[in-house]
Amino acid sequence: MSRRTALSVSAAALLAASPLLTACGDSAHPGAAAVLDGHRITVGQLQAQVEDVRTAQRNSPQSAQLIQDTGQLSRATLNGMIFDRVLERAARDAGVEVTPREVQKAQSVAEASTGGADRLRALWLQQYGIGPGQVEDTIRNQVAMDKLAVSLRVDRSSPQGQEKIVRALSEASASMSIDVNPRFGTWDDKKVLLDNVKEPWLRAAPAPDQQVPR
Repeated sequence: MSRRTALSVSAAALLAASPLLTACGDSAHPGAAAVLDGHRITVGQLQAQVEDVRTAQRNSPQSAQLIQDTGQLSRATLNGMIFDRVLERAARDAGVEVTPREVQKAQSVAEASTGGADRLRALWLQQYGIGPGQVEDTIRNQVAMDKLAVSLRVDRSSPQGQEKIVRALSEASASMSIDVNPRFGTWDDKKVLLDNVKEPWLRAAPAPDQQVPR
């Protein structure tokens, strides 16, 4: 999945406030892709993240294949953008805070383990559809997920740990009144996923300290 928010269970920007409207159709929410707790994810913000990926893909030697493999990029990207905010809420509810220093350290480890910053961006673009502008947010999410697991006292690699993490995310999601523009699908609080996105509920980017095959 999607990108920006891209983590796996085994490995695993606040928006300007806007009044919450009653529905999320194009006419009721002009310019909104989704609304969470009265905060909008605008179509423009969504398109900017999609274009970050598409620009990098067009500049890749594997351009045609990468674009072909991400035909549902807009929906997958919105899925990730919503998930990012759900994870942020779940982490906050659990008393988890991610510091810039922690993100910087994790990113340095990820870059070192994959052969440098350029190599990391290229691998994540190719394997997970993560644009270069989304790498830092992805790292931040991974750190948040690790710290959330610690706070919940669970092993993220175990089925029981995964179940407990999903439960915490689902509870956070249900508390946020998530309303998605119908053109992109419907958000499922239980699965923490857009209903028409086929990717796993957590995108399968490697943990910062996981070696990525070359």
